Amino acid sequence: MNRRQLTTAALLALLSPWAAAQDIPKKTLTLVVGFAAGGAADTGARVIARKLGENLGQTVVVDNRAGAGGNLAHQYVAQANPDGSTILLGSIGPLAIAPHLMKLPYDAQRDLAPLTLGMSFPNVLVVHSGVGAKTLAEFVALAKAKPGSLDFASTGAGSASHLAGELFNQRAGIDTVHIPYKGGAPALQDLLGGRVAAYYSTWSTAQPHVESGKLIALASTGLTRPDFLPKLPTIAESGYPGFAATNWYAFVAPGKTPPAVLDRWNRELVKALNAPEVKAELLKHGLTPQPGSRDELARFIASESATWGKLIRERKITAD
Repeated sequence: MNRRQLTTAALLALLSPWAAAQDIPKKTLTLVVGFAAGGAADTGARVIARKLGENLGQTVVVDNRAGAGGNLAHQYVAQANPDGSTILLGSIGPLAIAPHLMKLPYDAQRDLAPLTLGMSFPNVLVVHSGVGAKTLAEFVALAKAKPGSLDFASTGAGSASHLAGELFNQRAGIDTVHIPYKGGAPALQDLLGGRVAAYYSTWSTAQPHVESGKLIALASTGLTRPDFLPKLPTIAESGYPGFAATNWYAFVAPGKTPPAVLDRWNRELVKALNAPEVKAELLKHGLTPQPGSRDELARFIASESATWGKLIRERKITAD
């Protein structure tokens, strides 16, 4: 071996550990979810984790760390080892809403690195069948006729379902009263019992009760009709152009993860989200895949944070 060959071999030997450190580690990988097993976030995470495992030839486990509206999971990943073995299915609350409502033990922009937008889904404004409104226009007319007489449930103060209601109050010029609950189950229970008039619900939660006639779906909160609700109008097309209050999940990693590892995760996640069988499974659960670049996600989170921060200030919303 001549001197040039020796130098090249020595250089490759020196670089190989560094190069290996710039990729996803060859060990069990963890996808953290901030909600309990069985919900929309968990369902979507497990579909994607399974595909990631197949593509990478590695085990990808889903770690449910529920609590504080997803903030516990976000804090855990913000403080996790940034070696690329742990990522998070982040959500709209901790990434774009909670920073405007409370002091968090982490900085979402500094301590969590964007990978790709994952999935989105609109809420659906549903009312109890006894309210007397079968269309969005009729609901608004009732609210305007008797300000403060109609109320709406949410999964908690500052939640996506709460802010959807506040945004519609603002856009429609109505005064429906917010009633916060500690989760979707008690909110739905009181809606079915007629103890509250309305709820900005996920479609998977409301669907069986709409089909049974106990609830009436008035409109969805996304900018366009989702594939799984082609016949239900959106609020935007019902006289409130531009109205959008979409729930979303996005993949993020610890903030100090090497850029090359973040890029690799982006490629793998986009590949998984674009797989036909993954798309079909997510859509079956009312989740629309939204893969994109890391920069696109960063801009999207900043836009969502600005939108909801402005509404929170204007409506004087608090986390209490």
